[in-house]
Amino acid sequence: MPAEFFPEARARGELGLAVFLNAGDPPLPVLTDLVAVLDESDVDCLELAVPFPGSPTDGPVVRRSADRALAEGVGLAETLAFVAAVRPTLKRLRIAVLADWSHSLRHAPPAGYARTVADSGADALLAHGLPPRLRTAHREALRDAGLPEVTTCYPESSPATVAEAAAHATGYLYLVARYGRSGAGTPPGGHAALAPFVGALRDLTASPIAVGFGVSAAEDLVSVALSGADAAIVGSAGVAVVERAREAGTDPVDAYRSFIAALGRPITPRPEEDTRDHPQT
Repeated sequence: MPAEFFPEARARGELGLAVFLNAGDPPLPVLTDLVAVLDESDVDCLELAVPFPGSPTDGPVVRRSADRALAEGVGLAETLAFVAAVRPTLKRLRIAVLADWSHSLRHAPPAGYARTVADSGADALLAHGLPPRLRTAHREALRDAGLPEVTTCYPESSPATVAEAAAHATGYLYLVARYGRSGAGTPPGGHAALAPFVGALRDLTASPIAVGFGVSAAEDLVSVALSGADAAIVGSAGVAVVERAREAGTDPVDAYRSFIAALGRPITPRPEEDTRDHPQT
C-alpha cells in the first residue's frame, strides 16, 4: 500500500518538511549517508530529481547541481537503483522521484516507466514537462502501478489547471509559491500571504499541500506554516549547502545536518483541530 506523506508531522501538529536534491550531487555514495541523516533528522520527504540539463524552472544553483550529477553519469536507472538500495534502511523518510519527461521518461511508454519507478520503492512520481496529450495515459499507468502522483500548480494558475492538479494529487500537491526560477527569493507578501489560496485548495483535495520556492530559512518555514499548508519544500538553499561544502573540500553530510537543524519545525495547529478541542458554546 502506498505510503502517506507527512503523517508524523501532522500528528504532532508540526509543519512537514521536504527537501530537494539531485541524485548524484553529492555523489551517490555520499548521498547515501546524507539520506540517512535526513531520516534521522525527521525530514518527511526527499524530492530526488533525476538530473537533467537546462531546466527552464530552475535557477543557477540547481542547474549547476544537475550538471555535476550528470557528469557523475547519473540518469534514471542509476537514480532508481539508488532508491532501491536505500529504501530498506529508512524508518520514516518518503522519496518522491522527480523525472523530466523529455530527458528521462519519454523513452518508455507510461506503463513501463510507472512500473519501473514503483518497483524501485519510490513513494511517488513527479513528472516534469509531461505533454498534455499523455496525461490520461500517465495517470492510468501510475494508478495501475500503485504509484502516487505529485502534481503542481501556481497561485496564478487557471481554475481548470488548479482543479486538475487537486483532483490528481494522490501523493501531495506541490504549490509553487511564485512564477520564475528556483532560488529567486520569496513570493510577494511572503508565503503566509498564500493562506487564501491554500484554503481554497483544501476544498478541492484531501491530499497534503506542500509549498515550495523561496523557502530557505527558519523564518520561511514559519511563514509557510501561517499559510495553512501541510509542508514546506526546501530546494536551492539546501543544494547550495552541498555546493559550498564540495567547493571547500568539507563534508557535505555534516554541512547539511547543520542546515536541517537550523531550520526548525514550526507548530501548526489546524483550524478544525482548534474547533474540536475548544467547542463553541
